[in-house]
Amino acid sequence: MSVATLDQPAAEVLPIDFNRELFNAVVDSVPKALAMCGGKAKCVGISRMPTKQHGEVTGLIGAHGKVSGFLAVNMSRKLGLHLVGGLLGETYPDLTPQVVDGAGEVTNIIAGGVKSALSRGEWAFSHITVPSVIVGDGYQVAFASGIELLDVCFEVENPDAIVTSDRLLHVTLSILKL
Repeated sequence: MSVATLDQPAAEVLPIDFNRELFNAVVDSVPKALAMCGGKAKCVGISRMPTKQHGEVTGLIGAHGKVSGFLAVNMSRKLGLHLVGGLLGETYPDLTPQVVDGAGEVTNIIAGGVKSALSRGEWAFSHITVPSVIVGDGYQVAFASGIELLDVCFEVENPDAIVTSDRLLHVTLSILKL
């Protein structure tokens, strides 16, 4: 894997086995979605093999159409409080039902952006499910072989974050062409 230079976009140095259409859809959608939450994000990593989810709040949305699968958005509790607070214009000291619902809405906004970005290509999906939110840390998802997997990591500006993990947001796509 080569390293990006200042005059070379990161997308140009990805290994060939990454799906650039999916990557571009996520990288274009997340900053726009987080802007609605008063947040700014930049892509800091990508993997084809997602592992243990490190954040305590994970939104999940199913995707159906030419493909079937799901999109997951994983973040720390602190980042969830920050993003949902920005989205709703409130301050939350800890997880509440409103914060959990808000995390689902952040996931929905991201999924809607990805859906729109992929709408004309071979990875288009026409329907998304209602978001579900997992609250808990350290779970793993088992993925069947043959599924297209992509995990994109973003660093989100969060002035309340002291540790790096409180600034990281992971968006994972797991989809299969039908």
